[in-house]
Amino acid sequence: MDGYEASTYGDRIADVYDSWHSEMAQDTQGAVAFLKELAGSGPVLELAIGTGRIALPLSKEGVEVHGIDASEAMVSKLREKSGADAIEVTMGDFADVEVEGRYRLAFIVFNTFFALLTQEDQIRCMRNVGDHLTEDGAFVVEVFVPDLSRFDREQRTETTAVDTTTVRTVHSTLDLATQRIDSLLVETSAEGTQTYPVSVRYAWPSELDLMAQIAGLRLRERWSDWSRSPFDSASSRHVSVYVR
Repeated sequence: MDGYEASTYGDRIADVYDSWHSEMAQDTQGAVAFLKELAGSGPVLELAIGTGRIALPLSKEGVEVHGIDASEAMVSKLREKSGADAIEVTMGDFADVEVEGRYRLAFIVFNTFFALLTQEDQIRCMRNVGDHLTEDGAFVVEVFVPDLSRFDREQRTETTAVDTTTVRTVHSTLDLATQRIDSLLVETSAEGTQTYPVSVRYAWPSELDLMAQIAGLRLRERWSDWSRSPFDSASSRHVSVYVR
């Protein structure tokens, strides 16, 4: 996708991100409980902190939270919310992990690890995270399990919302050679049409584990969700915990 950069998705979607994602079935409470248990006395680092869906309630639970994000627009939305002043945010590419100190927990949720568009960048991120973990620290990754059957001739169009004034669709193309999916989220209403680009480079669970090994990490546990449901061949998502 020409012109697509690390901050593109966040900068374009920031104004509607919270409202759109409030409509999705996301277990925010379960995620916060899971992460708090691993965080111990902290501190913790969220990669791609965004508007603070996880960071804010985790901070309000008494955990010291730091974050990284490439999008000024997303972080501006975070800063508008109650409790945001307790969270230190570093601007930049989260793969670089350009922060000081070590963390008991680092995490990245809701498929955002796949926003790193090459295998090299994904390994680099894991290696940099490992360098910032305490000896007993953990890195938690929540992503989807790829399902290529969703695509027909390496493309897909899906309607995600319809009401009396608005329709939202997602138009995607798949590149099998690079494991890349380029999508355009489109919202059409009486006021006009808005578009929001997003690109991901998916990886299979086994590939993630191998990349982690290359980066000096190992898989400790994997679940289908934040409630620790068993991961099996029917799972569409996974929450994976890597340690040094």
